[in-house]
Amino acid sequence: MSIPIKLVFILFFLLSINGFAQDSLKTIVAKNGDGIYSILKKYDLDSYKNYKEFINLNKKNIRGKEGLYKGRTYYLPTIILDSVKQVKAIPVKEKTSENKNTKTVSKSNIYPIFGKKHEKVSLKSNKLKGTVYYLVAGHGGPDSGALGKYKGKLIAEDEYAYDVTLRLARELISHQAKVYIIIKDLNDGIRDQKVLKIDDDEVNYPNRVIPLNQVARLRQRVETVNHLYLKNKGKYQRLIVIHVDSRSKGENIDVFFYHHKKSKSGLRLAKSIHETFKKKYKRYQPNRTYTGTFSYRNLYLVNYTLPPMAFIEIGNIQNEKDQKRIVVPENRQALAKWISEGALLDYKQRK
Repeated sequence: MSIPIKLVFILFFLLSINGFAQDSLKTIVAKNGDGIYSILKKYDLDSYKNYKEFINLNKKNIRGKEGLYKGRTYYLPTIILDSVKQVKAIPVKEKTSENKNTKTVSKSNIYPIFGKKHEKVSLKSNKLKGTVYYLVAGHGGPDSGALGKYKGKLIAEDEYAYDVTLRLARELISHQAKVYIIIKDLNDGIRDQKVLKIDDDEVNYPNRVIPLNQVARLRQRVETVNHLYLKNKGKYQRLIVIHVDSRSKGENIDVFFYHHKKSKSGLRLAKSIHETFKKKYKRYQPNRTYTGTFSYRNLYLVNYTLPPMAFIEIGNIQNEKDQKRIVVPENRQALAKWISEGALLDYKQRK
């Protein structure tokens, strides 16, 4: 049986790619501390699309999950052979309310993710119009994060980090920011109780099951954020990650921040939120000094995500004083409000 000429050409083309592609690929020499994501980021390659291809090209020189050997030569992907499904935006029902008896027009949108009580978001300003924010609540799904006890009841980090994240999203949206909630629970919404029920039904944007393996969980978040970042390239974009720390019961800590050590924009974001907290403490708690800090820390999400970012620890889940900051719903709202004001300050100070 004869093979059609067109099929022969396709087979020849694929064999040619397989046999000669690496000869024409750009190569780099890994430096101390380099990883797959940091290399892809450095050369402006979409990590979501190129991660697997990088591994395929450099299988013999990958250490562990993603480590590179200092001094060895690595190939950079240039042709994407696999297709990637486009990520769809979170569906939002919009409702506009207008007061025709006044000169001003108030617009409200409906966001079911915030729950029935809080789903209506009134627009306060257009100060963040055109901006994009990615919000990641720590842990979730099979990983509840740090655990503590409040008045004899078990409380989990992921529930409180998520509640603050939703409140922050609502604040940012009220200033017309576009917000992606990366870790979400479709049936919790914003909750106004002190003790939040623990569950494990959170998903990764858009609706992906969160893996049990820790590295896989973190990689999934990084890939999601980076894919969306490249999709929104050219826009003002920021990432904010919310966590609750766990230390000894006697250690009372203030809200503190991490940023990428080489990101000037990430540093400015962290400093802006930090400065906002200092002013708020001076106003509402004048008899005590705010001791929160901002610094670099070698964390997966800090190192491998593309947008300028601030990683925020909102308190020690074991400490009685810090628990009041976390479990009291009005305090969670204040945390979200202050973080959003820091984000507004950061945007105002942009170059």
